[in-house]
Amino acid sequence: MAKTIARVQIEVVIQKENETYNQKWLLETLNKLGEDKNTAAIVLYIDSPGGSVYESDEVYIAVKKLKEEHKKPVYAYCASLTASGGYYIACSADRIIANRNSLLGSVGVIAGRFVDLTKLMEKYGVKSETIHAGRNKTMGSISEPVTEEQRAIMQSIADECYEQFVNLVAENRKLDLEKVKELADGRIYTANQGKNNGLVDDIATFDEMVELLKEKEFGDKEYKAEVRKYEMKKKKSLMKMLKGTYSSITGLVKSTVPFPAYYYDGCMR
Repeated sequence: MAKTIARVQIEVVIQKENETYNQKWLLETLNKLGEDKNTAAIVLYIDSPGGSVYESDEVYIAVKKLKEEHKKPVYAYCASLTASGGYYIACSADRIIANRNSLLGSVGVIAGRFVDLTKLMEKYGVKSETIHAGRNKTMGSISEPVTEEQRAIMQSIADECYEQFVNLVAENRKLDLEKVKELADGRIYTANQGKNNGLVDDIATFDEMVELLKEKEFGDKEYKAEVRKYEMKKKKSLMKMLKGTYSSITGLVKSTVPFPAYYYDGCMR
């Protein structure tokens, strides 16, 4: 059987499960490809605004383990958007290649959102009370003002996740930590800006990236590796299809991202 290059699709929001992403499927697929003797290399095709800290890090660790145990090259290809958790996962690869029109980076963290509706509720005579023990147990409730202590609690979570992210980028991209922190203000970069700042290795089309991979990783070996695409496919019920149509028309329904999240919130999705 001919050797193959596995193209693994990582698309849209990275979380436990949604219409285009399934964490269990992705981890199982990576494990099978690692053990498959006919898979010569793996390309992570990433088109994502990121997602939860937990799932992003779990995939990163899985790719690192695959490389260590099976000694297979792993490349990351940045499609239209490889932001935050998407870029976090890309850092697990041996090389990061970006399409010239790709937007990438967004190294930062969202730890949570507080919406205080107390004034509005008071205006219309709406009252809500939750019986609880522990003054921060209902932190984030729309019926309670946010305290300075609660802001500090959530900021500490964001700061810890942020440190994990920037250290990971510095280590894998072989960049000075202070330089990474200068770059890591949450913004996105173009492919050219990313290359100039050391966030990506090359700019190429997908086909050009495949040829580069073959040249660098296989050299003069006799076989010609072919690309095989792996993507999560999920059947939609009629209700979900209608919901998806409504969402695309109104733009009001978004995927719920668990916090804390490595997520770029500026994309129109």
